[in-house]
Amino acid sequence: MRRFGHFDAAEDATQEALLAAAQQWPGEGRPENPRAWLITVASRRLTDLLRSEQARRRREDTVAQWTLPSDLLAPAPERSPSDSDDTLILLFLCCHPALSPASQIALTLRAVGGLTTPEIARAFLVPEATMTRRISRAKQTVKESGVPFGMPGGAERAARLDAVLHVLYLIFNEGYATTSGPNLQRTELTAEAIRLARMVHRLLPDDGEVTGLLALMLLTDARRPARTGPAGELVPMAEQDRSLWDAGSIAEGVALVTAALPRGDTGSYQLQAAIAAVHDEAPSADETDWPQITALYEVLLQISDNPVVSLNHAVAVAMSSGPQAGLERLAQLTADGRIAEDHRLHAVRAHLLEMAGERDTARECYEAAARRTTSLPQQRYLHARAARLVEDA
Repeated sequence: MRRFGHFDAAEDATQEALLAAAQQWPGEGRPENPRAWLITVASRRLTDLLRSEQARRRREDTVAQWTLPSDLLAPAPERSPSDSDDTLILLFLCCHPALSPASQIALTLRAVGGLTTPEIARAFLVPEATMTRRISRAKQTVKESGVPFGMPGGAERAARLDAVLHVLYLIFNEGYATTSGPNLQRTELTAEAIRLARMVHRLLPDDGEVTGLLALMLLTDARRPARTGPAGELVPMAEQDRSLWDAGSIAEGVALVTAALPRGDTGSYQLQAAIAAVHDEAPSADETDWPQITALYEVLLQISDNPVVSLNHAVAVAMSSGPQAGLERLAQLTADGRIAEDHRLHAVRAHLLEMAGERDTARECYEAAARRTTSLPQQRYLHARAARLVEDA
């Protein structure tokens, strides 16, 4: 991409180089510098393609823009930019502001994350043909923008960084709490989001929000081993076996957010990471510092208009001040069209009503929440909560 500037051609040439390696290396042995070998072969393949197109006079305008340099072979390894530098540039390119968030996510997973188009389509429950068209349009948009393969600077870089972090955040969330389908989570998405966040953090270690996002991912993903039961059923945090939580990820996440908070302005990812750290450091659900979590959410509300933040704040208020206080907060959200029909609002209301002893209304809200989610594990969990209220009556 850095040398030739075209997604499709570079991708095809790289795949041919990998195929050549799979065929040749078992018999001829692995080369001393595999990466340089692959780049050299891919460059030759792409050179052949461009020359063939020139000979046949196809895509004349495109070929004219791809004027063949004299040194089409890969530069010596010591002259190459680092893998992480190039990958970060590609990540920023995939988050081009001309692309919709859905296209940014799809292109990032395909070009940077290495997921196949069918894998991405399955992750977001759309037909493969739809995802193929989405990725192709995204590539074409980037191509037509004329943006060179390089790290944007100044205000553009800051704007792209916000988009990069948002895309990684969305990818992680879709993996951690899959919105549709038979599984509660998709670990390949959470793992890829964490890998990319680590890469961004290595190159931008002094950015507080980059650090905060990585910390948030680690602290949240640390609970993953305890989130599901033997049959893949959802286990809420209050009932999880905390001995299964990943202590290493918790320690790393706490260290990251502790270092980030005192530096400069505090952003939303840092605050969310701080909230996750309070949860993870509590020895048990009963010992959770809910007043501190409530206070952190109140700070977060000052810089975020996200209704999910308001929803989580209502839960924290209920846990620190009682269910009625939380229900009063929820009542303010019912007029917000962004979340009024979201299953999470109905599930939280059901839980708080159950805490308040209003069992019949709670059961109705659990069933309403179950009707609104497309995640099968969440549907089963919500139906089970409703059924339990009937059985215990």
